[in-house]
Amino acid sequence: MSFEAILRRERLIIGGCLAAIVLIAWSYLLHSKMMMANMDMGSMDMAGMVMPEVERWGAATVFSLFLMWAVMMIGMMLPSAAPMILTFHTLNERRTTSRPLVPVGIFLLGYIVVWTGYSAVAALAQWGLHKAAFLSSTMVATSPVLSGGLLLVAGLFQLTPLKRVCLKGCRSPFSFLMSEWRDGTKGTFVMGVRHGSYCVGCCWALMTLLFIAGVMNLLWVAIIALFVLAEKILPKGELLAPISGVALMAAGIAFIVRLW
Repeated sequence: MSFEAILRRERLIIGGCLAAIVLIAWSYLLHSKMMMANMDMGSMDMAGMVMPEVERWGAATVFSLFLMWAVMMIGMMLPSAAPMILTFHTLNERRTTSRPLVPVGIFLLGYIVVWTGYSAVAALAQWGLHKAAFLSSTMVATSPVLSGGLLLVAGLFQLTPLKRVCLKGCRSPFSFLMSEWRDGTKGTFVMGVRHGSYCVGCCWALMTLLFIAGVMNLLWVAIIALFVLAEKILPKGELLAPISGVALMAAGIAFIVRLW
């Protein structure tokens, strides 16, 4: 079998595995959403993703929140990371004589570790917002000030140089890997972490918008995921950042003006 045929086969295997992971993540979220709809919100535990009363929160509740965010980030971000992962596989195959798929898993692990860290921060932030009574039991913002502030922050960040740098790193897999390449298991893991850091740097503010629409509002989860994918893979996707930034800031101002 030719090298090109082997490469195509392995790319199909990797693509299939990534698609399966995303499907499992979304199935988990859909199952949780269905439990939210079918069970009493006051008595439902975190397996159903509805918050208990703040006074009853403990370590297990916060951990369940963290798990929810971690699964959600995997479902949202892996599709947009797929071009980078497949490009890494292609370059790794051309740099080595063997054809193991293990390095791809190590690269993916580094990427997921960074988003897992973000998930921990998001879970703690959600716990704090609940404690301050800024979120309802269905994980929706109850404060127009909070909603307006998050929209303003997200919109402003879309216009910053940091956003442009991180988005460029995510949109250019070949350039990123050529500048960040490291050999060996540790080097592969570090590359995954570096790519994950670029993705978090690019998208962290957009993810906070889930506090406005509802953390388990799967329609908005899907909309944000598709927007992130469009930013990263469309030919002129980088133009979506400033356009959305202006729109988000206008929406934030509208939220706050309604208070006066």
